[in-house]
Amino acid sequence: MKQQTKRQAPVPKPPDPLDLSIGLRVRQLRQQRAVSIQAVAQLSGLSIGFVSQVERGLSSPSVRDLMRIAAALGTDFNLLVDAGASVARAAADGPIVRLEDRRDIAFFDGIQKQLLSPPTESALFLYMVTIEPHGRAGETPYAHSGEEAGLVLQGRLLLTIDATDYLLNEGDSFRFRSTTPHRFSNPTASVARVLWVNVKPSIPAEATP
Repeated sequence: MKQQTKRQAPVPKPPDPLDLSIGLRVRQLRQQRAVSIQAVAQLSGLSIGFVSQVERGLSSPSVRDLMRIAAALGTDFNLLVDAGASVARAAADGPIVRLEDRRDIAFFDGIQKQLLSPPTESALFLYMVTIEPHGRAGETPYAHSGEEAGLVLQGRLLLTIDATDYLLNEGDSFRFRSTTPHRFSNPTASVARVLWVNVKPSIPAEATP
């Protein structure tokens, strides 16, 4: 009779350091604002379990997920991804961001997003958005809290707001509520650059779980 051997349970994969860093930042911001996980889940449209896993570093949220969580917390997702080094540099120069200290932010393919304002807690974020030829921000429109505005510095921008397309040329500007479904793209064979502003509203505080 063959002796049965016990199968060893698979060793769990350790959480990714970046996921742990993002999760810690999400939890810190949520607790600072006295907002429950349930509230973040409801405002972001994500499940309570997923938000909890993100906080513990057990899930790798996509860019879109981070945008939703950041909007639910009334902040910018850049502060969730790149809090450490950027904040340290910001403390050195205070309200100033040096050209060499600009940070690239993970965004959609074909689009480079740089934070121009100091990466500290604020309601206003200023970006330089560079869109490669035929680059676009996702396949479908998205929405989040706040307002945004911008100025086309170079090339052309196709801005879709609530299913209406607007083709902006160099020197044109815009402003709209971020709660309106929107997306943008570069419909040309040349690079486009846009000075972009996002304003995040404050959210009501409530008891943490």
